[in-house]
Amino acid sequence: MSILEILTYPDHFLQNATHPIENIDGGLQEKIKNMAETMYAAPGVGLAASQVGFDGSLIVFDPESEKKNGLYQVLINPKIIESHGEILSEDEGCLSVPGFRSNVRRARIIVVEGLDRDGNPVSLEAEGFLAILLQHEIDHLNGKLFIDRISSLKRQLYKKRVLKNLNKS
Repeated sequence: MSILEILTYPDHFLQNATHPIENIDGGLQEKIKNMAETMYAAPGVGLAASQVGFDGSLIVFDPESEKKNGLYQVLINPKIIESHGEILSEDEGCLSVPGFRSNVRRARIIVVEGLDRDGNPVSLEAEGFLAILLQHEIDHLNGKLFIDRISSLKRQLYKKRVLKNLNKS
């Protein structure tokens, strides 16, 4: 296994929607293991393939990653098929948007369908933190960052700070 490089804003690859995965093979299983290793090392609770430069529709996640039990889950080609209510995700952050956190409005309950790591169909109903986590990672697969869901003023302030830091280096 190896730790992958996590792309950070303003990398344009993060703005691209991923493609459905059609072939679940040994290469994909290796990518899944590397993504999980990267997520835990970061440390994070979720990681989308686009964050590591892979354009397949794939996420790994572990809402209890701080326990370091390695019980991550995998969703291939995940789609939110239902959403209900609203919740304020307080102090949301992202491995691809380092050094910035903000409140984000998300659906309180969602139903997600996709495939597990072996290609078997799965359906997950999630609420609260798990719903927030899944929405955040699925947004990545659609080329969206959480900063796309905050006020334009906060987003512009963050972008200015990032560009200023890039120009210093």
